[in-house]
Amino acid sequence: MKETWRWFGPNDTVSLEQIAQAGATGVVTALHDIPTGEVWPLKAILERKALIEAQGLEWSVVESVPLHNDIKTRSGDFERHIDNYRETLTNLAAAGIHDVCYNFMPVVDWTRTNLDYELANGSRALRFEMADFAAYDLHILQRRDAEASYTADILKRAEQRFRAMSDAEKVQLEKNIIAGLPGGEGSYDRAGIRVAIEQFIALGEDGMRANLIQFLKDVTPTAEAAGVRLAIHPDDPPFSLFGLPRVVSTAADARALLDAVPSEANGLTLCAGSYGARADNDLVAMAREFGSRIYFVHLRNIRREADGSFYESDHLGGDNDMVGLIRALLEEERRRRKNHSQLPEIAMRPDHGHLMAEEIGRPGINPGYSYGGRMKGLAELRGVIHALKYVDTAA
Repeated sequence: MKETWRWFGPNDTVSLEQIAQAGATGVVTALHDIPTGEVWPLKAILERKALIEAQGLEWSVVESVPLHNDIKTRSGDFERHIDNYRETLTNLAAAGIHDVCYNFMPVVDWTRTNLDYELANGSRALRFEMADFAAYDLHILQRRDAEASYTADILKRAEQRFRAMSDAEKVQLEKNIIAGLPGGEGSYDRAGIRVAIEQFIALGEDGMRANLIQFLKDVTPTAEAAGVRLAIHPDDPPFSLFGLPRVVSTAADARALLDAVPSEANGLTLCAGSYGARADNDLVAMAREFGSRIYFVHLRNIRREADGSFYESDHLGGDNDMVGLIRALLEEERRRRKNHSQLPEIAMRPDHGHLMAEEIGRPGINPGYSYGGRMKGLAELRGVIHALKYVDTAA
């Protein structure tokens, strides 16, 4: 597996030199300064690639080329945005970059309610707390018909939580949920998010899935011609938020998408933390079933709770079978080599990491993207990979 590291560009608090020192050989990044829906110029792509390669690293995966909401709803200026997306894919291929991660989440990208959840050892993790999210939806956003999205127990706990919140806590909760997290596709104010939510709820799950499939049919011929592999990231969390449709949350969702557009250009990002936030997603089985179409992997672990809440645990210490998942992915790589596949090694990155030691309280660090926490995660994952290779070779 190819060890990669997410980098948010020249303004990232983690430098390319530090990435190389952590032992990664690939970089996962994007041109975050280009507005969603506009073309990525070849010149800008080549300039960013040259920066990365000057440090002895490779731009392994684009994460992400975001989709404009007009594409997701097939409304407004969606045809121009699709044309722009095609041109961006062609430009990336011309620069020698062939793996592109993207997502089809409506309104909010990856979502957490607490960006500073203190663990027993004093380090800080990201957390999604269902009662807090419901408190925001019901009592701060006051979304129409929001009560129908929650159980009686969650409704009760959400009200209690809201009444206990200080004004500062309410402001911080809203910021965490709708202001946009690192690598996301934008932010909203309260009025704007209400409008966007209504638009997607009206679309419904069937409409959302149909629009995703049509988008892929629109861009897959371009991707095939350019040799680009698209790898869709799952919903995070993998269940409905704000009553919105979610169509990349389960193994059945992934199966339907791959079957609908059976091109090798249409593939998956297997995010262990996102899919794994649902207990009914068997990550090892998914890796074996979809292995030939998995082009990128986020190795992240979580601790699940019965009501849908979770927090991000140590990479080897959560509810997901990380060792079993890595074994299945290494088996897929062996299968590819045996069949003389032209696919590269599966790019993986340690997804998120705890905030630890002197980084706690340091300004400017992107939530989930500390240096020390991800370096610790990468070291743990690297150890598993090497141990499994040794054991399997010896066997």
